[in-house]
Amino acid sequence: MGIVSNIVYVRWFEDLRMEFLNATYPLREMMKSDISPILMHTEVDYLLPLTIFDRPIGRCRLEKMGNSSWEMAFEIIVGDTVHCKGKQRGCFFDLKKKKVARIPEQLRAAIAEERKK
Repeated sequence: MGIVSNIVYVRWFEDLRMEFLNATYPLREMMKSDISPILMHTEVDYLLPLTIFDRPIGRCRLEKMGNSSWEMAFEIIVGDTVHCKGKQRGCFFDLKKKKVARIPEQLRAAIAEERKK
């Protein structure tokens, strides 16, 4: 049919979230501190189908950040048209203590610095 599968959008959300993390606090560094991001909720609104010939662009932004939780918003667009939008909520997990951890200070500092620009 030439239409992109709905599951691909969720994978793109994951790719965007990991790119965001890698730009602010890379997963490799985080894992050295025994901290891992955990996804708790994904919400997707499929607005218009994409074809395999479209050249979509993905956008993400951090919408909320608490002491231990975060929420990101996503859009998949072609030109000025939004084809898909969604949100993800998650937290960070201390792998040694086996419990939810505070958002790492290095990540908080990187986000604060980015917001100043």
